[in-house]
Amino acid sequence: MNRILQNMPPVVKNLLILNVILWLAMSFVPVIDSRLMQWCALHYFTSPAFNVAQLVTYMFLHGGFMHLFFNMFALVMFGGIIERSMGSKRFLFYYLSCGIFAALVQMGAYAVALSHYTSMFSPEQLHEIIDQGWRHLSQGYQYSDPTLAKINALVNGPMVGASGAIYGVILAFGMLFPNQPIYLFFIPVPIKAKWMVLGYGILELTYGLGSATDNIAHFAHLGGMIAGVFLILYWKKKGVFNNHWFF
Repeated sequence: MNRILQNMPPVVKNLLILNVILWLAMSFVPVIDSRLMQWCALHYFTSPAFNVAQLVTYMFLHGGFMHLFFNMFALVMFGGIIERSMGSKRFLFYYLSCGIFAALVQMGAYAVALSHYTSMFSPEQLHEIIDQGWRHLSQGYQYSDPTLAKINALVNGPMVGASGAIYGVILAFGMLFPNQPIYLFFIPVPIKAKWMVLGYGILELTYGLGSATDNIAHFAHLGGMIAGVFLILYWKKKGVFNNHWFF
């Protein structure tokens, strides 16, 4: 294990360690879990629990082992080669930028969803619904009325996970190494990285527009990929990659 860590580039290694440490702390110390979910998980900007730092801190928290495992597995598999290609400082900027933009896109999706409900209430009523809803959730309760419960879940429900940033990393791999064959668990033959990325993008857009109820932030995944596209193309234009892809 020590040899594996030694062979990782520094940003990927430290991101992995930080995410694992925080997950262990949240899993085994309940008071840490509740405090981090309140202070560091991402909440909608009208929630009493929201603060700007959450646009960054949310991507270092995870809701369960499998959530952590798949994100960190992808980080190790794809992040190392991207960090070596970009350089550590640029990779860290890229990773955080994708994660932040992913959060903003997901909040935009929440705003659209909330617009279907908030028109039913005056600003004063809506403020009371959100404020009381936060107190209810803090005590482990939820509104019995489905409309109020939906508003409360969208505004006061926490969002965690590095998935938006990770999708940005996967996008970078597909753009910088488009013809690299990738072996996926559920496909018996290798596919090129560019087709894998395109497939992931189509799936996330389909699930997101289909109003998926799986508690997965599909628009955050898309946001991470969109940020990645613009950053990679900008840097390519500036000659960061020596005006060629790393085929």
